[in-house]
Amino acid sequence: MNNNQSASALLHAAVIAGAALCGQAAATEGGGSIYPNGVENFLVGAMPPPGFYPLVYATSYHATELRDDRGNDIAAAIGGFKADVAGVIPRFIWVTGQKVLGGQLAVHAIVPLLNVDVRVGANRSRNTGIGDINLAAALGYHVSPELHYVVALETNAPTGRYDRSDVANIGRNYWNIEPLIAVSYIQPKGLNADIKLMYDYNFRNNDTDYKSGQELHADYALGWGLGKGFVAGVSGYIYRQITDDKVAGHAVAGGNRGRAFAIGPSLRYQNDKGWMFTAKYEKQYDVRNRSSGGAFWIKTLIAL
Repeated sequence: MNNNQSASALLHAAVIAGAALCGQAAATEGGGSIYPNGVENFLVGAMPPPGFYPLVYATSYHATELRDDRGNDIAAAIGGFKADVAGVIPRFIWVTGQKVLGGQLAVHAIVPLLNVDVRVGANRSRNTGIGDINLAAALGYHVSPELHYVVALETNAPTGRYDRSDVANIGRNYWNIEPLIAVSYIQPKGLNADIKLMYDYNFRNNDTDYKSGQELHADYALGWGLGKGFVAGVSGYIYRQITDDKVAGHAVAGGNRGRAFAIGPSLRYQNDKGWMFTAKYEKQYDVRNRSSGGAFWIKTLIAL
């Protein structure tokens, strides 16, 4: 397939590459995904004691490259490409005192507030608003003072603004369910290792009759405890789309399967009162069938 053919095949995938914070090299329809890959970091598998915990994530993503199935940048072939996504994402966690199957029961809600600015060739659009809301139930387990894990089931509702003709949609316009397991190994002075492994099943977009493929992906962090609440290291994500996209029940030519790998520096601070702050930058590599760029993330946990 030559560059012009690749550009034509990927044009639809490009037009909402920034949607729902997933210009960060996700897969599926529009070159995006409901889950914002790379959002999580240290302590992802360590559920806190019972209580109410507000968190705030903030992010800024920028991309000017659009990769085809072979990893070639075809942005110039479609007249240029740029995606900028900024978001403030409140997350509200309630850790109950109830035990289920030996695990600590918790529920959460995430309400992303997004600004999406995308240009594909001569087409440009910018939208701001509430994205797709995430709801989840989780069980937390504490194997030892160092080892912790969480199992959870999340669902994403199509609450964000969507217009099939827009190049900068905020929502995905389909339901999604995501089972996951997150594991954390923690030492105040020493090794810190975290992984959050997720599987996404996407339902059909009724406006386009497009059913995005299933996705397997993981956020990770690896660092060293420096004492006094500081951990420094690297973090990122690994992403693979494992089934083909379908339109009207038929597989899209080539499957439109996305993949990506991201890595970058990460720093965490947590005080003895439970407040936590993390900051990181992640650059994408080995990208296929979506935009390629970098994202800056900040995460704050507020202890009440």
